[in-house]
Amino acid sequence: MIIYHQAFDLYHTVYRMVQLLSYFKRKDYVELDRLRIWDYYLLFPNKISNITLKREEKDIKALIKNLIVRDSNPYEEIQDDRKMFEKIKPYQLTAIKSLASYGIINKDYLGTNRITTISTEKLEEYLSKLELLSPQEGNAMKLLTSHFYQMSLYGAGGLKERTKLLESKYDA
Repeated sequence: MIIYHQAFDLYHTVYRMVQLLSYFKRKDYVELDRLRIWDYYLLFPNKISNITLKREEKDIKALIKNLIVRDSNPYEEIQDDRKMFEKIKPYQLTAIKSLASYGIINKDYLGTNRITTISTEKLEEYLSKLELLSPQEGNAMKLLTSHFYQMSLYGAGGLKERTKLLESKYDA
């Protein structure tokens, strides 16, 4: 039996990356690991509720509960988030490489571990050809690119530690 899942579809990964980069309107950069984490949570929005939040972030927890969490799909049940995150890494990196080859993002992202958009015109052109996100995915994207961009990626209380998708023990 052949089973399709968008996690292992390169074209769907490019679709998600284009959506994330187009919604991230800042002229700044986004770290490669942060973009990969965002992509994971855009792919599995129900998993956002597993991110460790601080006591002061009650409002974010309420937003997640009201706007993002939906009934679980038994076909999308994941036993180990970290393993799944590592399984989709080649698809994520290939999608990023293809965006760099199209001239949408800077090719030097691997050396700097930062992704910067160099052609918003090309990005908007690709975006206009794509299907719109579902309301749940749109809510997840808004939350990821706003609240989870403001927190540090590294160190104690950083995004890597809160999500537990990447090792953060040795971060500065």
